[in-house]
Amino acid sequence: MKISLITPAKKHSKNGNRTSAVRWAGFLREGGHQVRIDMVYENEPTDLMIALHAWRSASSVARYRARYPKGPLIVALGGTDVNTFLKSDPEVTENTMDQAHALVCLHDLIADVLPERFQDKLHVIKQSALPLSRPRQPSIRHFDVCVIGHLRDEKDPFRAALAARQLPETSRLRVIHLGKAHTPTWARQATAEMKRNPRYLWKGEVPTWRVRREYARTQLMVISSNQEGGANVVSEALVAGVPVIASDIPGNIGLLGRDYPGYYPVRNDTALADLLHRAETNPIFLQSLLKHGLQLRENFLPQQEAAGWHRIIELVS
Repeated sequence: MKISLITPAKKHSKNGNRTSAVRWAGFLREGGHQVRIDMVYENEPTDLMIALHAWRSASSVARYRARYPKGPLIVALGGTDVNTFLKSDPEVTENTMDQAHALVCLHDLIADVLPERFQDKLHVIKQSALPLSRPRQPSIRHFDVCVIGHLRDEKDPFRAALAARQLPETSRLRVIHLGKAHTPTWARQATAEMKRNPRYLWKGEVPTWRVRREYARTQLMVISSNQEGGANVVSEALVAGVPVIASDIPGNIGLLGRDYPGYYPVRNDTALADLLHRAETNPIFLQSLLKHGLQLRENFLPQQEAAGWHRIIELVS
């Protein structure tokens, strides 16, 4: 089957949307399909479309529908679809969703915020990650905490740095931040934070191998986002065996579960500082985060994600 996979992210971008599209294409090609990834649909012959992001891919969906009025269509919902555009531009967003034969979401709580008419065609396929090739060896000299995410407002990128400022002088904690600054202003803020805060180290955009090396060295990961559609960095950390501390947003709770012990109130750096200090000084607490993560690990392995995509392709074909 020829599949057109549309993503708003540029070809060489390390954006999460592009990473997801490339991974999904790999699963589908392994299943025997021909997959073409584009930013926009240009009327190429195809048997099925997968549109990543309802709002941003709306024009491509409209063009596909004009050529193939009854063609199979899967729409994968982005975090901003659910958290932003369903409110700011519901006509466009819902129109795209109405045209889909199936909707894919990336965490368990998206159903809670969707209009009732979309519930029956909603499917959860959680993003996956590969295990590390070697056992983890966290730093002994420092208690390193990683933040993996680009510097933009949705990620609340400096929350861990602000929390680290509040730790006692005896703390060995450092925040290692890997991610691209989306604007020069964000880069200046990161540079200024490093000058002011010796516990914060911003490394900028790095290749995948460098991120995986950080998972091998870090004591835990913080995901501090204000909104998420189901962040792949959570999958990566859990599969790597890295404990996670997360903001209590639906996008994180929908991956980690309501009973996960490592949440803090979103945007609350004082509460985050308390959790970080507890993780550093209380091995039992840190072990509890690791134990919960390991119990969830199987949900985020590649074979699970691949099976989900093969099931949904068969469903709509």
